[in-house]
Amino acid sequence: MPHPNLCRAVWLGDMDYLEARDLQLSLVEKVHSGQEPNTMLMLEHSHVYTKGRLSKESDVLLPEEELAAKGINIYETDRGGQVTYHGPGQLVVYPIVNLRGWGGPVKYVRALEQVVIATLAEMGITANCESGSTGVWTDQGKIAAIGVKISRGIAFHGLALNVNTDLAYYQNIIPCGIADRPVTCMAAILGQPVDMKLVRYGLVYQFGREFGWRMEDGVLAK
Repeated sequence: MPHPNLCRAVWLGDMDYLEARDLQLSLVEKVHSGQEPNTMLMLEHSHVYTKGRLSKESDVLLPEEELAAKGINIYETDRGGQVTYHGPGQLVVYPIVNLRGWGGPVKYVRALEQVVIATLAEMGITANCESGSTGVWTDQGKIAAIGVKISRGIAFHGLALNVNTDLAYYQNIIPCGIADRPVTCMAAILGQPVDMKLVRYGLVYQFGREFGWRMEDGVLAK
């Protein structure tokens, strides 16, 4: 039985959205049964829009056929939140973690926001959370989206932090249902490309610090 205060951090590189979804669902069962430890998956997706449980059809501004012609898929998901974008240069983090005895959904989302804020602070970016709006914000716009689901005490889905993201892809949607606020990325704020590896390392450290868990680099069993 894995130690409850252990969390394994796994870098997966580029991964298809549906493949990552299936992997999460498999890990939810294994973490719930104690076969696997808490696991933080980190990866990048190809261009894709995902729609959370609160999404509206009007939040996607182009017809699905037109987006498909551009090589962009749209998927319905069971996470919270509305529509968002995933793509190259964005760090997607899916913690599959056991929250039984730790706290509920609101506490968990607030903790994820603090993890991102602390990670950005270490890299010279001031960020904050806003009352009534899930996610992380800077003076230049929203920089991280958060959407989670908790099933039988196990959290999955997670957060997307814009690192070197091509922000033009947000023009096809109303991100998170917020039409009057811009979206930004770390590279745009700092004026230069950002080392994704440094961001990953910082986020893993801050995640362990926020949750009180020992973080270990790991790989997934074949």
